Amino acid sequence: MSPRLAAAIEIAVAAGRSTLAHFGQPLDIERKADASPVTVADRAAERLAREMLAVDFPGEAILGEEEGESGNSGNRWVIDPIDGTKSFVCGVPLYATLISYEQDGDPILGVIYLPALNELIYAERGGGCYWNGRLARVSTHASLEGSTLCSAGHKSMYQFGLSEGMERLTKRTMATRTWCDAYGHALVATGRVVAMIDPVVERYDISAIIPIIEEAGGKVSTLTGADPLQPAHANGKYQLVSSNGQVHKELLETLHG
Repeated sequence: MSPRLAAAIEIAVAAGRSTLAHFGQPLDIERKADASPVTVADRAAERLAREMLAVDFPGEAILGEEEGESGNSGNRWVIDPIDGTKSFVCGVPLYATLISYEQDGDPILGVIYLPALNELIYAERGGGCYWNGRLARVSTHASLEGSTLCSAGHKSMYQFGLSEGMERLTKRTMATRTWCDAYGHALVATGRVVAMIDPVVERYDISAIIPIIEEAGGKVSTLTGADPLQPAHANGKYQLVSSNGQVHKELLETLHG
């Protein structure tokens, strides 16, 4: 394990655990420009992560959901203090703290920490993927038939014209679930579901996910099969489909009819 990955794990766990003081408690919820919620827990967790990074890696560039980008470099840390704030404010434990490190724009390590579940998933390029200390691998399921897959919420699937595609997928699979945000991708990496579909996400939502899925033996792409590290929307937002690799082609073909 590299010093950067060790630090990323320590910081993700510390920042994630800081959110538990607010989890399940009455919260003042603010709305950002895009109407997404933000709380004191989001801001405090990111501030803690930034402060810890400043000690371990002073002066290095950071992109965070709440405080934006500091520094100007192709090499940077990427932080999402609470991925799944909507779950968090509802008292649902399926939210995560995400940290990655990008080298020349490529995420070379990623950490998912699920504070309310105390689950830790991490990976770095060439080092494998680990889930609570043991090697993690994607499912070996070879077909959509009899499988379970995840997607973002119904609203976003409808907004991006994917409702009919999801209906086709629903008919072919054993079950579809909206276990969304990083949790859905974590389920893919650990072999519990075959795929997760995210039609619109930000860079900080996907940077940690990509090396984790790939090191677990899976595949990532946009909804059209393109590079997920390139924006897929005119407004600069991204898409991410993660899968065990074996169902990837079948999934995209079924989704688009």
